This record gives sequence, C-alpha cells and structure tokens, in this order.
Amino acid sequence: MKSSSVFLRPPLLQSLLLLLLLPPPRLRPICAQVSTGAATRWTPGAPDCPEACACAPGGQANCSALALVAVPPGLSRRVRTLLLDHNRVRALPPGAFAGAGALLRLDLRENGLRSVHARAFWGLTVLQRLDLSDNQLEALAPGTFASLRALRSLSLADNRLARLEPAALGALPLLRALSLQDNALSALSPDLLTGLPALDALRLRGNPWACGCALRSLCAWLRQHPRPASEAETLLCVSPGRQTLSPLTAFPDAAFRHCAQPLAARDLAVVYALGPVSFLASLATCLALGSVLTACRARRRRCRASAHRPPRRPPDPDPDGPASPENPVSPTAASAQA
Repeated sequence: MKSSSVFLRPPLLQSLLLLLLLPPPRLRPICAQVSTGAATRWTPGAPDCPEACACAPGGQANCSALALVAVPPGLSRRVRTLLLDHNRVRALPPGAFAGAGALLRLDLRENGLRSVHARAFWGLTVLQRLDLSDNQLEALAPGTFASLRALRSLSLADNRLARLEPAALGALPLLRALSLQDNALSALSPDLLTGLPALDALRLRGNPWACGCALRSLCAWLRQHPRPASEAETLLCVSPGRQTLSPLTAFPDAAFRHCAQPLAARDLAVVYALGPVSFLASLATCLALGSVLTACRARRRRCRASAHRPPRRPPDPDPDGPASPENPVSPTAASAQA
C-alpha cells in the first residue's frame, strides 16, 4: 500500500499543476481573442501603413514628430486617423492625401504650414475633424474646404489669417465647431456664417476686431448663440477709437441702423439678370434714335438744296419740229402760205 501511494502522487501533482496553469472556461475565449489580436496587429512597414509611421488597430497612423517635410506616401483607405503634427510640412500640393478616402481625422498642427493648394484635400469626402492650428497660414485659396462636406470640426487657430473669405470655406452643412482664435482677423464677411447652418461653437478671441458695419452679421450670430461670460469678455474691439475695448456682444442690432443693408440673394439675381437686358435695350434704342436723326438730317439737306436751285427754263420751240396740237401748222408752212 505504501508503494502504491508513492506511485500515485506524481500524477496527482501534475493534474493540480495543470489546473492552476489553465485559465477558467470563461476566460478562455478572451485569451483566444487577445492572442488573435496580437497576431493580426497592424505593424509599421505593413503594405497599408505609411512609411516611417507607427500604425495601430483601428486605422490610426501615428506620424507625429518625425521631421517629415511632406505627407508620407502609401496612404490607403485603411487609414482612419492620420497624425502629422509637429513635423516640417510647409506646403500641401494638390491631392496630398490621395488614396486615403476613408480618413476621418487629420491632425496637421505645428508644421510651419504656409500654403495649402485649393485641391489639397480633394477626395477626403468623409473627413470629420481637421486641425490646422499653430501654423503660418496667411490666406486660404477659394474652394480649399469645399470638398469636405462631412466636416464637423475645423481649427485654424494660431495662424496669421487677416481675411477669411466665404469661398475658402464653401458650404459646410455639418460643421459644428470652428476655431479662429489668435489670428489677425478684423472682420468676417456677412456670407461666411450663412454657409454654416449647423455651427454652434465659434472661437474668436485674440483677434483685432474692428467694430464697424462689417461685424453686423457676426454680432447678430453672437446674440443668437450666447457665450459664457468669461469667453464673451475676451471678444473686444480694438477700433475705432470710441469703441475700443467694447465687447462684441454689447452691440444690439440698433447700433447698425446707419449701415447700408446688403442686397439679398434674390435682389442680386434680379440685378444680374436685368443688367445685361437693360444694357442691350438701351443700346438698341440709341441705335434706332441715331438712325432716325440721320435720316431726318439727310432729308432736310435735300430740301434745302432743292429750294436754292434756280427754276428750270423751258426749251425753245424747234422751227422745223413737229407742230403742236394747238397749232397744227408748222411755222415754215405758215410763211409759205403767206
């Protein structure tokens, strides 16, 4: 019996060790998923991962702080988030992100970016977040963001923008957040906010606002979208002199009564439609009147010329000519009879 107990102990110890090493049945599927995910991790150098970038599951390509001077090649539709911040990308050429049609987020902060081609973002039809802050942009070409119809957040903060034309933004029906703080903007075009119907977060502090008629639409928008007191107090006028340090939210619509009302879109359409028609009508009228005056002057000259011309003398009768009906005998015959 003693010997049999000795032979039974090793299998017993082995079974206990196996039970300790094996996970419980509930944890086995989780362990299998973890091992599968580790095996299919999207590693740098993979065909769908941009060169020199670190890629992770979920479509994130991290290319931050790599001293890149251009957008890395090899972008694919598998990339959903592209982090290009803290690099040296000074310009974006046409089709800079070709192949990344499924991109949802693009971060281009702190690149010293100076120029963006009007077709740089073409093809990014589902892009939702774009960060261009902390760069050196002074102007944006018309149509720069026109193709980003799904854009929801746009940051242009900490640049050198002195003007922002409505044509640069275009119509962005889903844009909810726009950051323009810390630029050189003194006014916003009245049509800029018209093309952003879903906008509810607009950051404007740190700009030298000139409180004149050009800010009428912006002040109206600020009244319709109240800001926190701490933020409203930072939106101050720097000119003209009597309005210096006045908050933008302090101007009611009555303060702009002296400003000329801009023409509505319908009025502009009527003006543009009637302008060429009225020009052609006036030109035709001038030509017709000129023709009538020319004809009248020519007729008057003819009348004057005929009035000053001497009357025509009747021709002398021919002695040998035929007799007239009143005198059937010719002069020669009359002399012969005598």
